[in-house]
Amino acid sequence: MGKNTGLSLTGFSNHSRQKVDPKILDVIPHNTGPRVATLRGGVVHATREPGAQVLQAQSHFAAVMLVPVPKNYAALGSDKLEEYDAPVGSLVVHPANVEGRARWSHTREMVIVAFRPEHLLDLAASEFNLGTVEFEPPAFGTIDIIALRSAQLLKAELTQGTGNELYIDSLITAFGIHLLRSYTTTQKSLSSVKGRLSNRAAERIRDYIDANFTKKVTVAELATIAGLSPRHFILTFMNTFGYPPHQYLIERRLSFAEGLLTNGDLPIAEIAYLSGFSNQSHLTTTMSKYRNRTPKQVRLQR
Repeated sequence: MGKNTGLSLTGFSNHSRQKVDPKILDVIPHNTGPRVATLRGGVVHATREPGAQVLQAQSHFAAVMLVPVPKNYAALGSDKLEEYDAPVGSLVVHPANVEGRARWSHTREMVIVAFRPEHLLDLAASEFNLGTVEFEPPAFGTIDIIALRSAQLLKAELTQGTGNELYIDSLITAFGIHLLRSYTTTQKSLSSVKGRLSNRAAERIRDYIDANFTKKVTVAELATIAGLSPRHFILTFMNTFGYPPHQYLIERRLSFAEGLLTNGDLPIAEIAYLSGFSNQSHLTTTMSKYRNRTPKQVRLQR
């Protein structure tokens, strides 16, 4: 890809203005696969039959191939199509407002992550103290193992039918940091975070989760409460509580559900709803995974 595909992101960063944009993924056909929009961006697990497209969107897109796809043709910021093979793990980065062309003759399975420019700018400001970054997308066919691992985790959450929104938001945040660190002209090493949340910050986070665990809770919300960037928050949270944020939230929901199962006769479907799960199946699947027993077994053991 040529250098003319670079994109400058300059502007005022204010994380508090971010909102979930349900239309961020509308440029991707809805019949391609399951999708979720979060505060940070959006993600689709897409399966597309052979075809072609011309795309120029207002959001940044990054696609990670999950199956090998030979003989692709693509161009980014150019009219000249380039032929390339796309192995498993190959990454395509498509900056916002840059025209991209693609043609493929084999079915493609991929995970596509989208970011609004202002949201990625906010991430660049919070993580790197930068007001401007410029994308330099990798050459077509470039394999990115880190991106592949993120894509596989995102696929698992989307395809199991009970995707945890906080976990997906965490993965999208980490994926965005990886893109900024690896495919921009301004790169800065980040030292590993070994610290913990202060006692006061930990108490605020615990109180907030206790009051809102049945609702949608995002990493960005919790990071703001703690006064940290999303990435630093995730790491210090794990150091403090022993779980990543999404698992802590799951544990809180499961504990509440177990209390209702053992101390009352409410229908399990209603308990699932009151505990923050989408339905009874979601509660059963999650409890089986983390507690090695089902809600019916919990009720029978009281």
